[in-house]
Amino acid sequence: MNVSRWAVCALLVSAPVFGQTAPPRPEFEVASIRPSGPQPPSQLGVGLHIDGAQVTINYFALRDYIAMAYDLKIYQVSGPDWLPSTRFDIAAKVPAGTGRDQVRPMLQSLLEDRFQMKTHRDSKEFAVYALVVAKGGPKLKESPKESPLDPADPGAPSQGGGVNVSAQGGRGGVNVNYGGGSSVAFANNRFEGRKLSMPLFTEWLGRFMDRPVVDMTGLKSTYDITLDFTPEDYMAMMIRSAIAAGVVLPPEAMRALEGASGDSLSAALQTLGLKLESRKAPIEVLVVDKMEKMPTEN
Repeated sequence: MNVSRWAVCALLVSAPVFGQTAPPRPEFEVASIRPSGPQPPSQLGVGLHIDGAQVTINYFALRDYIAMAYDLKIYQVSGPDWLPSTRFDIAAKVPAGTGRDQVRPMLQSLLEDRFQMKTHRDSKEFAVYALVVAKGGPKLKESPKESPLDPADPGAPSQGGGVNVSAQGGRGGVNVNYGGGSSVAFANNRFEGRKLSMPLFTEWLGRFMDRPVVDMTGLKSTYDITLDFTPEDYMAMMIRSAIAAGVVLPPEAMRALEGASGDSLSAALQTLGLKLESRKAPIEVLVVDKMEKMPTEN
């Protein structure tokens, strides 16, 4: 069973990697879009790398690109049933001096121009987990004050105004470097985050659960966070992330969920003075009304 390989792919394609958007929407200088191969590349070559003017994204499904472009979770994207399974590789160049906040709108323009995508916004009620402060108050470790980081934007532009973000995966787990000292590592039964805002931490938690997670802590700083899990719970979290990303897993992978209690996640959150509560909440969704399955030529 190669569950870890698929689960790491799912984490990479759904990892939050940009800051907030800002109109008007610019465009990439050039962009190449090619269908991905039928299987993830060997050694888990799935992932995203942004280095200065160069943007490379491999083996992302259209649903992942839409969620990334519009700053949404994948469950907030509604559309044709082939969105989670139709995958493309993108290589693009951003204009000189482009900041992090311009990359999302560039992806929006690319999807709308090359795939003829039309969308509208709506609201839908979801069963969710609310991340809240437990009785006794938070016990989180605030990140060092040097190199301050805006909680609304987990990374920071490079000195030249470019964007520097990288996401890498292997059989041992996932590492995402947001720049500015902010990073996430999920491997070896442990989650380690540095300089994470609560919205970004909640975003990651939502990948491991059977329903969306919303931040209701009211905490505004950035934090260094370490969570340890049992091997059973760790594997279950990997599997749930794959399911959420639309990956079809073999029956033996689904049976692995039965051996996980989730108790180690609850216990780890308690050490931070946090807990998850079941609630219902309206959440905005993006409905894809029209989209071509293949892009126009490069």
